[in-house]
Amino acid sequence: MISENIYRSFGICDELAELVRASEAKVRHRFEAIDEIAEYNTLKVVRAMQECGVSEACMLETTGYGYNDIGRDKLEAVYAKIFGAEDALVRSQIVCGTHALAIALYGNTRPGDEVYSPVGMPYDTLQQVLGVTEGRGSLREYGVTFRYTELLPDGGFDYEGIRSSISEKTRLVEIQRSRGYSDRRSFSVEEIGELISFVRSIKKDVCIMVDNCYGEYTELTEPSQVGADMVVGSLIKNPGGGIAPVGGYIAGTSECIENCAARLTAPGLGKELGPSLGANRLLYQGTFLAPSVTASAQKSAVLAAEVFSGLGFACHPDAEDIRHDIIESVCLKDPDRVISFCKGIQKAAAVDSFAAPEPAPMPGYESDIIMAAGCFISGSSIELSADGPLREPYNVFFQGGLNYAHGKLGIMMAAQQLLDDGLIRL
Repeated sequence: MISENIYRSFGICDELAELVRASEAKVRHRFEAIDEIAEYNTLKVVRAMQECGVSEACMLETTGYGYNDIGRDKLEAVYAKIFGAEDALVRSQIVCGTHALAIALYGNTRPGDEVYSPVGMPYDTLQQVLGVTEGRGSLREYGVTFRYTELLPDGGFDYEGIRSSISEKTRLVEIQRSRGYSDRRSFSVEEIGELISFVRSIKKDVCIMVDNCYGEYTELTEPSQVGADMVVGSLIKNPGGGIAPVGGYIAGTSECIENCAARLTAPGLGKELGPSLGANRLLYQGTFLAPSVTASAQKSAVLAAEVFSGLGFACHPDAEDIRHDIIESVCLKDPDRVISFCKGIQKAAAVDSFAAPEPAPMPGYESDIIMAAGCFISGSSIELSADGPLREPYNVFFQGGLNYAHGKLGIMMAAQQLLDDGLIRL
């Protein structure tokens, strides 16, 4: 094999390299379906850019108030077309996915309203926004309450529980597409569409928001095309293509986006203000590359499932499962294995490969978190990365890989680290 010697230079033993090659051969048929979706979504992005008249002038920077930033405005029109929405807010001033979700929640609720999740408790960082856990300036402090319905034991929606939970107070329904740090599976766009239809049959005028983080471009359609009023995500995940240096997006109905813009800036200012500060070129190029980069991350996740299930660990999704996000959960059942796995991922990084990740408290999380990410963009989880809370059942969450070769290397380095630490055997 051409790569045999280069893998040895990374400290990967021949037995492990052979195991990974055999695993790769078993899942190559899965890559074809992923590539088909990537091709379709790439063409969808190109068509949106053409229809919006994206030009070289759109790449120029603006400063100060950012009035008449044609690049910013056309980028938001591009996102609206890609996501099948009426309007969009795509800004470098949105610092992360949680910030984007907070803008959407604060912008579209008022004191006395209720936010409701029909898919269980949202992930840790959003709990502080909602006021489930202590957080300064939470929605609860503004008189907005929160409730949720657990999923059924099989991971399905508890339709009877949802029916009995939605009330006159329910103003906004929040659906988290991806699993976060839970054991439950991620939801397909089709499943989300069915849930939206059911919710609207109970309360027609309720606002429905989908946390779309990690799910963009993994299917042919997005939740905004099956009835969601808003879809929300981070540009340093799938939609930024590994190039966007910062930012978040919200795509949805004109009314919802107007409410979000008033929250992002100020009432009366809305979308009119917010300079691009030279970020437009990177945001456009990241958007263009996003479908193919997302496909690389998905293929890496498929290979991870095949390799680590072969090593005796439960993996979700399974290698043969149809995927609805880029995340692969590996149940390692031991905190030392979680730490070892993450150290191997870090050693595979092109940036900061010499660092050794350690569990530590993180803002917004109840448990210590370990994060491995040698990224060109700080915290960019569309790049090769792995993280997880140091708590039962000791799952590690593997995601990203700007190209498949790097994702494959990360998998091999994680397994090799576990071998070197005496935590697994071939």
